Amino acid sequence: MFERFTTSAREVVRGAVRHAEDTGADTVGEAELLLALLDRTDGDCKGGSATGGNRTEDPGGRKDRSRTRGDRKGSPAAEVLTALGAHGRRASIERALAEVRRRGGITGADAEALAGLGIDVDEIVARVEEAHGVGALAAAGSTPGATPGPTAGSASARAPRRGRRPPRRPFSREAKSVLERSLRIALARGDKYIGDEHLLLALTARPGVAAHVLADHDVTYIQVERALTARATKG
Repeated sequence: MFERFTTSAREVVRGAVRHAEDTGADTVGEAELLLALLDRTDGDCKGGSATGGNRTEDPGGRKDRSRTRGDRKGSPAAEVLTALGAHGRRASIERALAEVRRRGGITGADAEALAGLGIDVDEIVARVEEAHGVGALAAAGSTPGATPGPTAGSASARAPRRGRRPPRRPFSREAKSVLERSLRIALARGDKYIGDEHLLLALTARPGVAAHVLADHDVTYIQVERALTARATKG
């Protein structure tokens, strides 16, 4: 499936891995994919390429025609997120994602639903942090669908040997579902490539951390789809 990804889509995946590494997350999740998509808007708003050049060859030097067609369109996801105001509200989105992580993966919508049952999530989080330290739930690697990381002292947890790259963080179950869904969305739209716009559609198509946070910032699947349609009509 990865061979269908445009340069922009590949940069999103790589960017998500970097975000996970920067925050110390055990896995690459929906939040990291969303942050990587928002990274694309930085280059788009400056009027340049967010990829640093649209390479159209794979590591073996073979040209990928399906990827070339997608890359000629730049970064649709960046343009859509910018048009819908997500770029200007990035700081708010990042705070919302950080709060979800602090609550151990519980979104604002989930917290409100639990409050209706008499459960105060913020109070529970405060008690846990009082006993175990600030960010205790986030440090526990409680991202929904996350695969537990290696335990201390295990072979995979030891420092990599000299000359070897450290192992990359795995993708969470939800993040893998997003990648798989992006393929189905691309095929349904008649596209022979998977672009960053398909990743954005996949993130907003089903309930999840990214979809809830984006919806709270007025970015929904329907709005993304409409913006892409308008973009295609202009282009």
